[in-house]
Amino acid sequence: MATKRTPSTTKKSTRKASPSAASTRTTSAPRTAAARAPAPAAKRSRTAASSGRSAAAPAPAPAAADANRTYLELSEDGGGSHKFYEVVIDGTKVSIRYGRIGDGGQKQEQKFRTAAEALGFAQKKINEKKKKGYEAAVQGVRQKRAVTRRTITSKPSAEKDAPVLWKFDSGDDALGIYIDTKLFWVGNQKGAVFAVTADGTIEQQYKLPDGVKCIIADDDWRYAGCDDGNVYDLGGHVPRLAYEVEENVDIFWIDIYRGKLCVSDAGGNLAIFDHENETNWRKKSKGYSGWMVRADEKGVYHGHSSGVTKYAWKDGKTVWEAKTKGAVLFGWQEASDVYAGTSEDKIHVFTKDGKPGVICDCDDSIYSCAASPGGKYIFGGDSSSSVYCFDSAGKRLWKLATGCGSAYSMQYRDERLYIVTTDGALACIDVSEEAIQKAQAGEVPAARDIKAPSKVEEIPSTQLETTRDTSKGVIVECVKQAGKLRMRVVSPGFKSSYNCQFPRNIRVEGAKYVVDDVREVAGGGFYRVLGEIRRLAQ
Repeated sequence: MATKRTPSTTKKSTRKASPSAASTRTTSAPRTAAARAPAPAAKRSRTAASSGRSAAAPAPAPAAADANRTYLELSEDGGGSHKFYEVVIDGTKVSIRYGRIGDGGQKQEQKFRTAAEALGFAQKKINEKKKKGYEAAVQGVRQKRAVTRRTITSKPSAEKDAPVLWKFDSGDDALGIYIDTKLFWVGNQKGAVFAVTADGTIEQQYKLPDGVKCIIADDDWRYAGCDDGNVYDLGGHVPRLAYEVEENVDIFWIDIYRGKLCVSDAGGNLAIFDHENETNWRKKSKGYSGWMVRADEKGVYHGHSSGVTKYAWKDGKTVWEAKTKGAVLFGWQEASDVYAGTSEDKIHVFTKDGKPGVICDCDDSIYSCAASPGGKYIFGGDSSSSVYCFDSAGKRLWKLATGCGSAYSMQYRDERLYIVTTDGALACIDVSEEAIQKAQAGEVPAARDIKAPSKVEEIPSTQLETTRDTSKGVIVECVKQAGKLRMRVVSPGFKSSYNCQFPRNIRVEGAKYVVDDVREVAGGGFYRVLGEIRRLAQ
């Protein structure tokens, strides 16, 4: 990290953004009364090793030789592809398993009328992979590659405490947050996702295969971006695989707008995928460490180490570029503006037409930022476990301590500021004028502590219940179109020409499924399933 001012320093040193300032973050121990003394607090690094996470999982035991089993791998140097593909023939059934080397991967099964048809299908899939560079391998020889973790330097705050109303302890560093009208979502680095109510009731919980980078919403859908390179739909009791991003892409942030997935990565690249997981376009920014991507009907806003770039939806053409003081570490958007928190203690505001607005001056690197509707208030969270509030002109109104670490992400709603922190907390801060005035005078409420369950069951995204009941829900069918498996709605009242977005890893040609609901995406063109999915027994 660049040199930072400690609470006892009165003169700011001159700093320049460095690669570590943009992408390296270290967490601190929980804040205590002693830690609020002016002297700098000791730092500790919460990395994969220190948090009990293994950087590389042990390789699975080599499988015994089997004439009906083909195991292939594609592993490239320099951080390229590192994945496997396995085909198993069992009479008239073909099972395909694929994913990152060292992981369990995704599994698909398909049944055929005869063993000869099954064999022909299997050989076709094997040949396709070999043409792409896959080669026969022994499972377990190559090891799993380590996943890049977001580490943060977080120091205790010397400010007075913020009026925290309640805190939910998720159990590990928390990056993902989304605030609904009734549910408050948090996702942590252990892959746990919780949706809780204001009274502490856990309404939904999931265990994803890897750490959660972010939680986002697109209309009525909720998604979690995961360190395994996938994006999961959280609409039912089983997390469904919504998008598969290339396994060699080190995802930093995602956004989804009308079914289009925007992925920003460690190299400063931006990629757009459609509802069928097919790439629309890719662009390389002038920077690296893309911690910001936000999207609306006007375009895609990408924040990286060199500033913010806006791209056009149609072809990825650059609409405008704007430099920032320091590398962008977080981004937010409102109807007319985008906000970028930086490593050089700033929150930059730009109109969506690219005009520079106010710059809010903070005292340490800004790891998260947000705004109230219309930008009346601008909020920021820094590396010293403090939160700030500015008015629309950039004037600082207050700065207070979170009491639970530095805010990785934040969101404002109805006079409440919600943050997720390096201590693993989802905290609700009362930012009403009355509550802030009392906090500045040293009067804060006793925060209610809510604990997460000690264990969350991991349910495979391929798990499916079966049903014969078609009286409730909508029926969709998997068909092959131009060599690809597509989903069509067969229940009456829907457009037969529309495809339906549906988890790719549970599609089986000819199979029918009963889903809770099917809705046309805003803007038209295709459907999306919503809620539970069951396979129709035939």
